Amino acid sequence: MALVVKTPADLLQHVGEDLGASRWHEVVQPEVDAFARATHDEQWIHVDAERAAAGPFGTTIVHGYMTLSLVVPLSHDLLRVERSSMVLNYGLDRVRFPAPLPVGSRLRLTGTLASASEVAGGVQVVLSLLGEREGGERPVLAADVVFRHLA
Repeated sequence: MALVVKTPADLLQHVGEDLGASRWHEVVQPEVDAFARATHDEQWIHVDAERAAAGPFGTTIVHGYMTLSLVVPLSHDLLRVERSSMVLNYGLDRVRFPAPLPVGSRLRLTGTLASASEVAGGVQVVLSLLGEREGGERPVLAADVVFRHLA
């Protein structure tokens, strides 16, 4: 159930709306390993399955920042602006990782359009997002993400 609007200006009329849920994304170990190499964060809890099995979570877990990086592709399932020249990731107002995300889990986003305001050339929005793990009791991500949709 994505919010689909024609232009960035149309976003101003949808503040407070529920954006529904994204598709599920299964996070697999090769993806985590590639992220670890790219970010130079190869801590054993993320990449060493044997050692992690004896660790506090019983398996490898996804990097918090990798979980955060999945906001971009999954947020496309929540909000689309049909006539936008580009979308800029403008920043973050708040980010928390309340629970670990075990490798092999499925993740999806839910959220609301928390705010929208006019900026030069377009509209800035804040999406209040939760990342949920299938079968998990607590969110694995809570973030207020700022995007700029340019006309």
